[in-house]
Amino acid sequence: MKSKKAFALRVEADIFKEVEKLAKEEFRSTNGQIEWMLSKQLKDSGRLSDKEDSEGLA
Repeated sequence: MKSKKAFALRVEADIFKEVEKLAKEEFRSTNGQIEWMLSKQLKDSGRLSDKEDSEGLA
């Protein structure tokens, strides 16, 4: 399993509120939702393979 790196993330309040709503709907933590969204975007753009994802991002 890859290690995780902690960092502060500043986002606009309305964006955060919508991410919180999505997380609740999808039974994820807010942090998990943000991580899932970043991972999906990276895979969709071809910057992250499914193999890399399965090794620690999901």
